This record gives sequence, structure tokens and C-alpha cells, in this order.
Amino acid sequence: HPEYRIEWWYVTATLQDAEGTPYGVQWTLFRSALTPETSTDWSAPQLFMGHAGLTTPEAHFSAERLGRGGIGQAGVSADPFRAFIDDWQMTSTATDGDALNALTLTARGNEFAFALDLMATGPVIFHGDGGYSVKSAEGQASYYYSQPFYEVTGQLDLPDGPVEVTGTAWLDREYSSQPLSDDQSGWDWFSLQFTNGARMMAFALHDGT
Repeated sequence: HPEYRIEWWYVTATLQDAEGTPYGVQWTLFRSALTPETSTDWSAPQLFMGHAGLTTPEAHFSAERLGRGGIGQAGVSADPFRAFIDDWQMTSTATDGDALNALTLTARGNEFAFALDLMATGPVIFHGDGGYSVKSAEGQASYYYSQPFYEVTGQLDLPDGPVEVTGTAWLDREYSSQPLSDDQSGWDWFSLQFTNGARMMAFALHDGT
């Protein structure tokens, strides 16, 4: 949605290997628009930032990418769905018409990499009023939905070697041109997956004091 000022694709995953060792993965692509336009050269006003993290019981690894849309370095296409920055990708592999039903997810840093397959086992959830999430009394809002029902298989590449993993993941999607009012300074966000299969999202806005 290049006509909106800010947009992001945010995946968090809780994983384990065959011995039950826990791992955490995070993959995020942010898009920020200098102007509500697109182009296919270095004047492209769509800027992208990618962040990836991988947590083990002993260590945390992270990496970041910066890129400009319009020159092939970073971008998003809707049909077929693909969000990417450099060689990091979130790509649909769905064959049933719903692009978010199946995804591949890849990223790498200096000491880690991961390649994961995500398969949805439940519906997309629209937050607020049918996906329109109001953030302030003045009317600031975003378009916001999640896919919290992914089953995951894949591989982590760590300094000690590759690890096969399984687990669950949560995709958050949000875009807006005015996410916060002048007296709001940010927010805290949580996604919770319960052992009985229930899912819960909660966020708290900061009032600037």
C-alpha cells in the first residue's frame, strides 16, 4: 500500500528441535514512504528496513538491512505475494487462492540464517472494526490484521551447524499514515499462544508522560 506512510510485515515464531531445545525467530520488513508515490529508479520514495533475530538458550543473533524500493533491492508484490529486501524473503507458496495460507521465510546474518515453511491452520484475524484499528480519541488509526495460526517446519543455521525445527508462528500486518496522535509516544505489543490452542494479541499505547 505505497499510498500510506508506514507499513510492516512482522513474523514471530516459537520453535524447538527434535530434543525439545527452544528457539525463537523474528522477521520484520518495514516500509516508510517519503511521498505517496512509486517509481523504478533511485528517486523512488519508498524506503525499506528489514530486521531478523534468532534466539537460542545461550545466545541472541540479529541482523538488519536497509534498502530503497523501485530499484530491485527491496519491495513487495501482491500477486504473487512476495516481500523482500536483498536476499531476505517472505514468499507465498499457497495454491488455494489465499496468499497467506502458506509462506516461505528466509533471512541471514553474519552468524546465523533460517529458512522456514509456514502453513496456516486457522483464519486471518481482523482487529478493531473489520480490520480498522482506532488508536486515539482524535481518530488516529491503522489497518491491522494477523494470521496467528501458522505451523512451522524448517532449518536454522547456527555457528555449531544446522538444526531442524518445528513450531508455531504469528504474522502481524499493519499500515497507516497516522498511527499515533501528538500526545502518544509509542506502544507495547504482545502476541500470546496458549497450550489449549487459543491466541491473544494485546497492545498498550503510551500517552507521552
